[in-house]
Amino acid sequence: MIKANDPSLKSWIEVQPNSDFPIQNLPFGIFKTQSSSPRVGIAIGDQVLDLAILNKLGFLDKLKIDNSIFTNQYLNDFIALGKSTTNAVRECISNLLNENTSDLRDNKEARAKVFQSISNVQMLMPVRVGDYTDFYSSIDHATNIGTMIRDPKNALMSNWKHIPVGYHGRSSSIIISGTDFHRPKGQSLPADMVGKPAEEQQPIFGPSRLLDFELETAFIIGKETKLGESVSTTNADEHIFGMVLFNDWSARDIQTWEYVPLGPFLAKNFASSISPWVVTIEALEPFRTKGYKQEPKVLPYLEYSGDKNIDIQLDVFIQPEKGEENQVCHSNYKFMYWTMEQQLAHHTINGCNINIGDMMASGTISGPTPDSFGSMMEISWRGSKPFKMNDGSERKFINDNDTVILRGYCQKDSIRIGFGESKGKVLPAL
Repeated sequence: MIKANDPSLKSWIEVQPNSDFPIQNLPFGIFKTQSSSPRVGIAIGDQVLDLAILNKLGFLDKLKIDNSIFTNQYLNDFIALGKSTTNAVRECISNLLNENTSDLRDNKEARAKVFQSISNVQMLMPVRVGDYTDFYSSIDHATNIGTMIRDPKNALMSNWKHIPVGYHGRSSSIIISGTDFHRPKGQSLPADMVGKPAEEQQPIFGPSRLLDFELETAFIIGKETKLGESVSTTNADEHIFGMVLFNDWSARDIQTWEYVPLGPFLAKNFASSISPWVVTIEALEPFRTKGYKQEPKVLPYLEYSGDKNIDIQLDVFIQPEKGEENQVCHSNYKFMYWTMEQQLAHHTINGCNINIGDMMASGTISGPTPDSFGSMMEISWRGSKPFKMNDGSERKFINDNDTVILRGYCQKDSIRIGFGESKGKVLPAL
């Protein structure tokens, strides 16, 4: 059997050259239709393959998987079968969709039952997220923020190049692409109060005036550990099922007032938007690349070998209500300083246990040039350099009724492995 990542593979399903979902990808997601309950699907071109019906019709019989796994509201139970099984499912689907395999191709009755147009399905949260951690692992982003808040000479805190900095976030407000949310409210410090003695500072309460997006990705835990166990950088990939795009919406004015001394709270816990298709780490392997050189040398438990960054092109667009998309950022996951493997090793080095479905976000992904900055905080340089929109308006931060869209894909020769998109619209505060 030809391996699922083989670039020579072609499917009998028509796949456009710019599609995110060629036969080499085969990402997993949860969908439903007007006539069906939530179930597991795989994206191929502009179609969704219903694994529950496919299994029921006998096409997956040799894998011996109970159909309740595929008629589930989340992927957690499927992921829990282990990589030997989930990879076997992907390989089996790859073979069924191969242009040289006739089993499903020539069975018109079965084809009519197992395929749905992506445009006709509703995508749901792919996993039940038990715990969520957000990292701060882009050196360009951290340097930009530190330069704005402190000064260029002290942009990075003294610990930043020694540990993958992170914090525990709120999993309940992670939402699927296409979900609108209301502008958050909270306390912030008026500009005329900044610099005054602490006893004279008086915050105000109201809707955030400096609402921002954060261009991120997130990886999903695919293998649990017990309390007291640690994951090494060497075996970290065994515990990573796949990745999604992640927009960690942020209220900058609320964050500035509240983050000392314990970190983000109301500024971050109101919404985080993710893309619905989970691209497996196996599908991303051909796009591994080198990252930044880590100096000073990291401690032994954070050392790793080989190329662990991934060449994922990432784009961000702002679309005003009834307006056209404006591209505001073109970045790349390869700009990450700390890798997923290092993040997971650090997260568990103290014996913290992880569970299937846990989500760990990269932190804002910025590159070294202004066009690659991954937040409006950087793009507008804290509001001092407004972004010019196509309709003549300006953006320092995100306005009410703006929609922010994240898209991402890997490209090597003719093979494009994409994530779809993460989209979210900001409604006025309640």
